Amino acid sequence: MADQWIEETLYDNWGQRFRVKQELARTRSPFQDIVVFESESHGRVLLLDGVVQITEGDEFVYQEMLTHVPLFTHAAPRNVLIIGAGDGGVLRRVLEHPGVEKAVMVEIDGAVIELSKQFLPNIAGNAWHDPRAEVIVGDGIDYVTRAADASFDAIIVDSTDPIGVGEVLFTDSFYEHCARVLTAEGVIVNQCGVPFMQADELHETSLRRAKFFPHVSAYVAAVPTYVGGFMTLGIASKGTSPAGQDVAAVRARAQASGILGKTQYWTPEIHVGAFNLPPYIAKNLPADKA
Repeated sequence: MADQWIEETLYDNWGQRFRVKQELARTRSPFQDIVVFESESHGRVLLLDGVVQITEGDEFVYQEMLTHVPLFTHAAPRNVLIIGAGDGGVLRRVLEHPGVEKAVMVEIDGAVIELSKQFLPNIAGNAWHDPRAEVIVGDGIDYVTRAADASFDAIIVDSTDPIGVGEVLFTDSFYEHCARVLTAEGVIVNQCGVPFMQADELHETSLRRAKFFPHVSAYVAAVPTYVGGFMTLGIASKGTSPAGQDVAAVRARAQASGILGKTQYWTPEIHVGAFNLPPYIAKNLPADKA
């Protein structure tokens, strides 16, 4: 029997492929094509419209950095809004923070949630059943538009790239509403692509956020399956600048929360150091207004 391979389709001139042990699910939701398969190299893999979203092998890199950096940047996050992240990994990491009282997750595609629960249960763990979690199958744009002013301390956007179903999460209107619903020290973070191949994504998103937030920055994470080098995570704050944090202060908070020593990628040193960007990435950011 010939080997079965699945090839990612993110770029038309460069990519990666996985040898498949078993295809677990293939379906078309009202929003996108969804495939879940067991790979030989990375465990189970979730693809949306042919693009790798998460793998069991390296999901911890992305999930830890997307969650712990903003939540340890904010002084005391209690209410967190998650947009997207249908696999549940961000929800799980948010709920690892004992100070979080409420985590609202809004995912537009219920099929992603259900397939993740069925085939990727280890990514979310018990997060789906945590009493602090409110999981909504719905439109994140609509939710933010209707949310009350200053109702969240942090917003974590785990979306696809700004094409198709994820495109509306990269607009002026979206960031304006995010700024409105965040508290005075509120922070927002979202993935901004791999700048070696997607520099415009970081540049344009940062310019949009700078219209509504005084501090706009980015930090990096090395996620093996997001090919092309560093993945950038764009962060904006209404309070103090996320860059230049103190390692000892971050470590003290991580120790108090019980998270220190339990991560596989995030550490206080990685947290602070990830804001030291190579020039080819830093040039895509606007100057800080402070």
